[in-house]
Amino acid sequence: MNLKTLMLSLILMTTIVACSNKRKEEFTISGNIKNATDQKIYLDQLYFSDKSPEVVDTGFIKGGKFSLEGKASEEGLFRIRFENNKSALFFINDDNEITFNADINDETLDGFTCNTKANKILKNLLVQLKDRQERMYKKEAIIDSLEENGKDSLVTIESNNMNSLKEDFKNYISKFIDTCSSPVATMFSIGYIRNFDPTNFNKGINNLTKRFPEHKQIASVVNEYNKMIAETNKVKTPTTVATIGSIAPEITSTDTDGNPFALSQLRGKYVLVDFWASWCGPCRGENPYVVAAYQKYKNKNFTVLGVSLDESKEDWLDAIKEDKLEWKHISDLKGWNTEVVRSYGFDGIPFNVLLDPTGKIIAKELREGDLGKFLEKTLK
Repeated sequence: MNLKTLMLSLILMTTIVACSNKRKEEFTISGNIKNATDQKIYLDQLYFSDKSPEVVDTGFIKGGKFSLEGKASEEGLFRIRFENNKSALFFINDDNEITFNADINDETLDGFTCNTKANKILKNLLVQLKDRQERMYKKEAIIDSLEENGKDSLVTIESNNMNSLKEDFKNYISKFIDTCSSPVATMFSIGYIRNFDPTNFNKGINNLTKRFPEHKQIASVVNEYNKMIAETNKVKTPTTVATIGSIAPEITSTDTDGNPFALSQLRGKYVLVDFWASWCGPCRGENPYVVAAYQKYKNKNFTVLGVSLDESKEDWLDAIKEDKLEWKHISDLKGWNTEVVRSYGFDGIPFNVLLDPTGKIIAKELREGDLGKFLEKTLK
């Protein structure tokens, strides 16, 4: 999405109403819309996915006044759509009774009032984004003009200024994702990372399932994000690499103390080679199962080797401590650029292989309770 398209999106989103954590499934949205002609209106639920909007209720606006009713199991994004106007009013089902005032002809964010907490958060987000986008749009126009006039030295200066504006935009979105108290406002902000390297937001996005554990759309968005990352970093590898029955490719990397360590040093034991990362929410969700298996079978010739796809050593070490991962850990801190991705042929994490004492792969992708069941059958 280019800057001009983003600006148009902000103009169309003339009114937004938001949320709080304490809410009932049923809600009523009502208010006064200035300059809106009498007409039929629709209440649509929107989704942060490819799922099409669903009509929740229909009604009429008369004399600018309206009332609609909806029901939703969790906080989400909704839209009031007009039969005869292209404008739409967006809000979040933050309470069982929501009211606001707006002007259908006002294309700025000043055209509505609503005193809910998340509404203020979301409105401020849009104000901040619009301000930053306008500055980048103006800078882009200056650069285009300078290029047309062959002023290369000035183009270089203004391009550096543009890079600073982009960095500011990225940092604002990253901080918002990390700290926002509204799950829906957070999901809304994630839509703006498409202009940047998505891996810059790994930690914040994957942490959302911990911050909002009960929100199903959050879980879905995080899952889709991780699929996108995996697809982006997908590497074609021979089908004979790291297959069950083959000897596991050697892994040589650096342990948590900065010393070299090789997988082959664990020969003679059953070894679960666990590929993970601190920023990977599903990986962190799997860790309790690995911990349980390790504690139960560590005295039966079984151990674990954690191979991290982290880039930050601090985040890696913090996750090891937080999740109580007591086994050996290694990482070259190169993220998806690590050689093990190519040698083992996986395109998503968590991923694991189980080796017998000779180093042969005897199982792959043992998730949740499957690991414990396999070890119970194998380590009699």
